[in-house]
This record gives sequence, C-alpha cells and structure tokens, in this order.
Amino acid sequence: MTESTERFLSTLTGVLYACLALYAGGWYMGKWSGNFSLMLFILAVVTSLYWMAERLVFQPNRRAAAQRLENEAARRRTELSRQGIERVEDDGAVEVARQKILAQPWWLDWTAGLFPVIVTVFLLRSFLFEPFRIPSGSMIPTLEIGDLILVNKFHYGLRLPVLNKKIIDNHTPQRGDVMVFRYPQDPSIDFIKRVIGVPGDEITYKQQRLYVNGQEAPLTALEDYYDEDRRTYSKQFQETLEPTGQHRLLVDPQLSSFYLSRAHRFPQSENCQYNADGVTCKVPAGHYFMMGDNRDNSEDSRFWGFVPDENIVGRAFFVWMNFGNFKRIGLFH
Repeated sequence: MTESTERFLSTLTGVLYACLALYAGGWYMGKWSGNFSLMLFILAVVTSLYWMAERLVFQPNRRAAAQRLENEAARRRTELSRQGIERVEDDGAVEVARQKILAQPWWLDWTAGLFPVIVTVFLLRSFLFEPFRIPSGSMIPTLEIGDLILVNKFHYGLRLPVLNKKIIDNHTPQRGDVMVFRYPQDPSIDFIKRVIGVPGDEITYKQQRLYVNGQEAPLTALEDYYDEDRRTYSKQFQETLEPTGQHRLLVDPQLSSFYLSRAHRFPQSENCQYNADGVTCKVPAGHYFMMGDNRDNSEDSRFWGFVPDENIVGRAFFVWMNFGNFKRIGLFH
C-alpha cells in the first residue's frame, strides 16, 4: 500500500467516525431522532467492507512486505556468512521491523477489527432479543421506571431489520401480551403497552372498567400500591384478560378515566365512538388496541388509535436489570 493510499484511508475513516460522533451526539442531546437499528446496519455494512478489504488486500500485502523483508535479511546474512561473518547485530531490528509491517494501522483496527462484534450485536438485536429501558410510569405496576427489559424479537415472527417487514410468521399477538411497538404517530419512537384488543374485537373502556366484546373483564381489588418515588398510594387491581390470564393494574378513582380533549385524529378513527363515559372501538384487521397498566396515566390507543401489525417490534418478557432495585430482575407477565 502506498503512503498516499494509507493517508487517504486514514482520513476517510476519521471523517466517518466524526459523522458517527455527530449523529450520536445530536441524538443524545435531542437535536434529532435517532434510529439505532439503522445505525447498526450502516456500521455493519461499512465495517464489513473494511474487513473484506483487510482479508483480500491489506493483510496479504503486509505479509508479502514482511516476507520480502525476511528474504532480504536472509540474503544479507548469507552474503555476510560467505565473508566469514557469522554474527549479525541487527537481527533484532529486523524482527521489530517485521512486526511493525504486520501490525494493523489504527483505521483498520477500529473498523475491520470491530466487524465481528458489530455484526454479532446487529444479528442478535435484529432477530433474537433487544434491550429496552422503561422511561415512563404508564406500565406501573407491571413495569417500573428504570426497568431494563428484554424483548423477544422472533415471538411474533422474523422481520427484516430496519425495514421491519415480516418474512416468517410465528405467534400472533394475544390479549394480555406486553408488546413493544413503534409509535404510530412517530415511528422513530418505541412504545410499550399491553395488548387489549386483537383484530375484530370490540373494546369499550368506560367509567374505568374494561369490556371486551361486550363482556366485562373481571377485576379484583388488591392492596394499595405504594409508589416509592412519589410516596403515594394508588388503588391496585387484578384484571383477568383471556387468553393470557391475570395481570395487575392501577386506577385512580379521583380521576376521570377519559378526556375527550386528549383524543387525536388517527387512521380509522371512524371505528371509535367517544362520549363522556369513555370510548368504544372496533379493532380493524391487521391492527391492535393497546393500553397501559397505569390506566389513568397512560397515553395509549384510547387517544392515538390502533397499532398496525407492521409497527410491532416484539414481546417484552424479562426485566434483566434495575439499578435502583435488584429485586425487580426476573420474568413478568
């Protein structure tokens, strides 16, 4: 490799890393919305090009250069031996030079060297499990703020990364599943709620009670839930939602469960009827009706509509860490 070529590739790599830092920094500071899946995909593609170039071009060239150095040193030792000189003082320097020739430059070490790690993370995150952090209290008491959760990406079928297009079917979402999905009003944002209605269901939520296809979901009172952050108690209930069974939820009797002013226009909003008591919606084909377990503190399908199948990310099932409360670690329903 010529010096000018190495200088160009070093500069190009520096520019690429600067663009990555700018993108990540702006995302972190809220200047624009980021797409981690897309960023990982681009990193995997770029590092794969460096990795292939390393295996096919750069590494063979370095080995050839090192071999030429060894051959030249061997020829020189043979010539000196003919002259009766058996000991050569610079043999150690030759080995140092050989190791220097074989060493990867920084721009290959930080690209081709990272390719196996990046592509492994990309594949695991795209097709198996993806970590998420719970940022709000809409799913209390099932999930608390600060819970770090795992989402099963293949439970509802395999989807192409970035495009999110389903290529292999698996399970269909069931009432009661805790699902991560892309927010219909802004697909760059991931939401997590509970599946309340599947295609064809009629969902009614009025006077803080849930009805599925005309049948009231059984509700059993539990001991009050204590919120350690706000140091307040909330009414806690156990709701039964077939076919997945029981889960806990919070209801604040002092709050109206629904405000007409909070409802937005959304695709197929004609499927919903609103009144002072609540809302009734007929879930269209290929869509799902989602609600938070913290019923009076959750912006969900009651306000912004149905979640289309193509927005599904996966099924949440495990809290793998909560740095404020290690007891939170474990499976949840």
